[in-house]
Amino acid sequence: MSTPTTSPTFAVEALTGSRHAGELYEVTGPRLMTFADTVREIAQASGRDIRYVSVSIGEFAAGLRQQGMPEEHIPFFADLFERVLDGRNEHLTDGVERALGRPPRDFADYAKSTAATGVWGLPSDASQT
Repeated sequence: MSTPTTSPTFAVEALTGSRHAGELYEVTGPRLMTFADTVREIAQASGRDIRYVSVSIGEFAAGLRQQGMPEEHIPFFADLFERVLDGRNEHLTDGVERALGRPPRDFADYAKSTAATGVWGLPSDASQT
């Protein structure tokens, strides 16, 4: 997973730097992470009790229907969901280092710096709801 702060930096460099013409970069972070790993990092950094809850492809499709997604779009998103979660795309790349000249930022560092801004804190009136 590439961090949200690496992605914009990468995009600006790739779109404005002439040395990137014709290059193809796959962008990843420095380690493989699952959605559960990502949520765990955010929970630890923010001090909040949050958990990742896995759902089946069928549950995901049912949720899309419940939210009003047109039926003809559901198979596409269900297939995408399956491809993201089944492991076939799990690999690390050197795209960030090749494009930016530095290693990718680890998600844990991103989570810590973002949590320090307070954006993941509970609203002040959350205890009253």
